[in-house]
Amino acid sequence: MINTVEIKVNNVSKSFNKKAVVSDISLTIRGGEIVCLLGPSGAGKTTLIRLIIGALKADSGEIIFNDMKIPNTKLMSELGYMPQNDALYNDLTAVENLAFFGRLYGIKSEILKGRIDDVLKIMNLSEDKNKLVLNFSGGMKKRLSLAIALLHNPKVLLLDEPTVGIDPILRQTIWEQFHSLRDNGTSIIVTTHVMDEAIKCDRTALIYEGRLIFDDKTEKLIARTPGGNIEELFFMAKERQYNG
Repeated sequence: MINTVEIKVNNVSKSFNKKAVVSDISLTIRGGEIVCLLGPSGAGKTTLIRLIIGALKADSGEIIFNDMKIPNTKLMSELGYMPQNDALYNDLTAVENLAFFGRLYGIKSEILKGRIDDVLKIMNLSEDKNKLVLNFSGGMKKRLSLAIALLHNPKVLLLDEPTVGIDPILRQTIWEQFHSLRDNGTSIIVTTHVMDEAIKCDRTALIYEGRLIFDDKTEKLIARTPGGNIEELFFMAKERQYNG
């Protein structure tokens, strides 16, 4: 197993129907770091995440995990991915969903039950573990999707809007878990358009209309705004995009 993973996105671009969605983005995510991909809906955040995990092929540029180029099947066991839209089996229970994905990850049976119990507890789903996902609320499905992403102790977590629809108390618990994972060397990429999520991250990369506008430590970016407010980055990004 890889101890830590450094991800390098080098001059990556992607278009759909001749429309640029990601334009010449370069970005480095280091081991033991939480990076926020911040930007409005449609900015290109989800496309960039899908490029990083290898679900999409870049039109140009390259993505490297340590010394291995993406896509690479050897790295799949090191990745934890939570999509924006839930990828769950509604006719299975929470435990059955976790067991299914655990087997896909190749987790040994003697370890899997304990890991399932652990992630259910973290996501406050232990009492609902035998319910069909069909009967879950939207927030519960979000939590189960995140539990699946955490199940195999990945060294890289890619989370697309992970806490949308989750109550504030549980969201705080989840972020405490993210910080604990970071402290143990996990590389974490979180997409969001929610300001208070960004300030929980070590670095913020602001994407606007497919381009990387800002990339720095979050506190340094906040210090650059006129009012010390991260929301102002959106206005600064728009101005920079159109004024060059």
